[in-house]
Parts: sequence; structure tokens; C-alpha cells
Amino acid sequence: MRTCLTTALTLLATPAMAIDLAPLWDFSQPAVSEQRFRAALDGASDDDRLILLTQIARTHGLRKDFDAARAVLLQVEPSLPAAGAEARTRYFLELGRTWASGTHSPEALTEDAKERARKAFQAALDVATRAGFDGLAIDVIHMFAFVDTAPEQQLHWGQQALAVVGSSSQPAAKRWEASVRNNIGCALHQLGRYDQALAQFQAAVTLRPQRGTDKADAGATRTAWWMVAWTLRALKRPDEALAIQLRLEREADAAGDPDPFVYEELALLFRASGDGDRAAAYEAKHKALSP
Repeated sequence: MRTCLTTALTLLATPAMAIDLAPLWDFSQPAVSEQRFRAALDGASDDDRLILLTQIARTHGLRKDFDAARAVLLQVEPSLPAAGAEARTRYFLELGRTWASGTHSPEALTEDAKERARKAFQAALDVATRAGFDGLAIDVIHMFAFVDTAPEQQLHWGQQALAVVGSSSQPAAKRWEASVRNNIGCALHQLGRYDQALAQFQAAVTLRPQRGTDKADAGATRTAWWMVAWTLRALKRPDEALAIQLRLEREADAAGDPDPFVYEELALLFRASGDGDRAAAYEAKHKALSP
């Protein structure tokens, strides 16, 4: 099944953020992003240099080279006492991500690793909260769900993040709302509270088009609709779920980005309706695209 926890990949916050990281990031190509960050180190101010190093560490984490990520963060550590709040927040956030994140295998998430991550995330949250960096605070809060993985705990952290979204006037915090509602919906779905989950997923859908029309945003919007259809199937509303999944299949194929999770849901829906031939066809498509 599709991974529930999502991130808005929000990079900006107010007040008084340092370097603008957004133009340097391509999350689909972390190695390219690393090259950009390293090029930006030339002539960077002290705090900007520290922030760039934290992002270089993150590129290693996205490539699952957590030892390399921690080695880069070691270069930041001696300068932390004199560093600004953003640099300190990002240091602790990325340190936590080297111990627990969506790129870690289940086997890597040992109790020791989760405890190290929890301490680092708490330090990051303390700094971000004191400095008023709401967007960064939400980024940190949503990472706790990779440490506290029970649905009740994930719901708690999702609600905490949504409270910051609701109380903040900062654009960087508001950008998180769709992702936060998605995460809350996933926790509610896992708890069997399907009506409440559907409401959160539908709210996320209404927010997604505001994010833009580039490929990443279009993919995020399709994922938001997939969550709606997934929950409609759980609510025994297969006709509505099928209509959405068939539309998502057409849209993903047109974008040159076929979605194995759409195929998986279509197989389940057709299997439940008694159409074994179409179910088998989608099962084959899902298998062909699955890792």
C-alpha cells in the first residue's frame, strides 16, 4: 500500500530566514541538489554555510547514506553555540532524520535509533518554537510520526501540527496544511475511523490545487485523490472509488507517470465486483511496476 506519511517539502519560513533553499533543491535528484549546495558554499556567510551543510547532509539521507549525512553534520556541530536559530533548528532536524525518516528500513528503526531521533527532533522543535519559525516547527513535528508509529501517536502529532498551521499566519506554515491533513487522515484510517479520515482527505484535495501545476504538484494532487478513493473503498462505496481510480489511471498515464498503487486498488475493486479478468490485468500491471 502507498506510504501514508507525506511532507510538504516546505523550505521557507518567517521571520528572517537566511538563505533561500528552494531554488537549490530537487528532491527527486538529491545528488544534483548536493552539487548546487556545495557550489553555494563559496562566499556564503557563516550561518548560510551551516544551513547549506545541513542540506548536504539531507541529500545523503535521501540516498540512505546516513553515515555520510552524520559526517557532514559533524562539520556543523562546533559552530552551533554561535549559530542562529535557523541553522541550529536545521542541524537538529537533519540529525534526527539520520536516525528515523521515511527512507529508513523498518529494521533500521531500532529503539536506540528512535530515541536518538526523538531527542534531536525535540531539540529542533524547541529552537524553532522559540524563534517563531512555524514552518520549520511543523516540519519537525511531522517527523515525530516516524518515531512514534502507533496510529494513536501519529494522530496526536498530526493534530499538533495542524494546530500550528491553524494558529500561524506564516505562508510556510500554511503550505503544510494539505500534507498534515493527509497524515491525520492516514492515522484515522488505520484506526478504522473511515468517515473522519475521508473528511481529512477531502480537505487535503481542496488544498492541493493551490500548490501549483508543475509535475510534483500534479502528482501530489493525484495522491490526495487516491487517498479519498482508498477510503471510499473502506466505506463500502466501491462505485465512487472505482470512478476516481479510473480517472487517476488516465491522468497518470497521460503524464507518463503510471501509478502502481492505482493499479493495486483497481485490482481490488474489480476483484470485489466479480470481474476476475480485469482484476488479473491490473494485478499484472501492479506487479510490473512494483519494486
